[in-house]
Amino acid sequence: MAAVLCAGAAGRLAGGRPDDVRRRARALVGSHGERDEEVGWRARLRGQDVRKWCIRRVVEGDAGPRWRVGPLGDVGWELWCLPAGLVLGVLGGSALPPLASVAAAFLVRRWLIARGAVRARDRRAAAVITLCAAVAGELRAGRQPAQALLAAGTPGLGTAGSAVTAAARYGGDVPQALRAAARLPGAEGLTGMAACWQVAVEGGAGLARGLERIAAGLSAQRDQRDELRAQLAGPRATALMLALLPVGGLLMGSALGADPLRVLLHTPAGWGCLVIGGLLEWGGVAWTARIVAAAEGTRRRGLR
Repeated sequence: MAAVLCAGAAGRLAGGRPDDVRRRARALVGSHGERDEEVGWRARLRGQDVRKWCIRRVVEGDAGPRWRVGPLGDVGWELWCLPAGLVLGVLGGSALPPLASVAAAFLVRRWLIARGAVRARDRRAAAVITLCAAVAGELRAGRQPAQALLAAGTPGLGTAGSAVTAAARYGGDVPQALRAAARLPGAEGLTGMAACWQVAVEGGAGLARGLERIAAGLSAQRDQRDELRAQLAGPRATALMLALLPVGGLLMGSALGADPLRVLLHTPAGWGCLVIGGLLEWGGVAWTARIVAAAEGTRRRGLR
């Protein structure tokens, strides 16, 4: 049925007039002026503009992580656990897989939120490094501190960055605004920038040199953090492979005709194996996550 609907939609789109096709394409991917018409809507459909709106994304803002839903992506990745559980329930003739899929959806949602928070923190850390380097460059070019900050801008810092820019534009307390923005995860480097700014304004010390040192120190910390993540990529991949081995065992048993779903879902021995296996699976994943978190915490303390 889905294939027939898709074929009908494709035929209707292909059979329409060129103006109608272009209008539908602009409504789908958005219009950005003459440049989009020159590139063509087919190239935009093959690009990232549609795919990046087809999923439900996690955004880390000043009020914490929240969901942002694109026009084509009303379904989040965690909701795919529900149809998978329904399929397993139909194949196994049991209500346990649908119930387990609800818990799996909750866990996947938590994981997506945590991953989005980590990415937002990394983006803020990169924005702080860029801000320090840009303000230092503007100061070297002969601008005053407030003018240098306005020229550099505060991209990637959200409303806290807008408050810093407003303080610089209207003569407010820039160090205080920087300290307030430093409370965001990943923007802790703004505390050093606020200290350098205050010392430079009150004591006449060189602000550009201090900002360059802050940017260099933050860049070194980021490089060490990336190196640690690269070293931990191997253990994480191994843990993921081991966590997916039971799924491979079920598929292999089904291919051999052993019907493992019937044994697991309809016999007392299968229930016992399912409970024990689930506990062992959870323990292995938790143990691996604890090892990775301990390694990251040790490296973070070493950086401090």
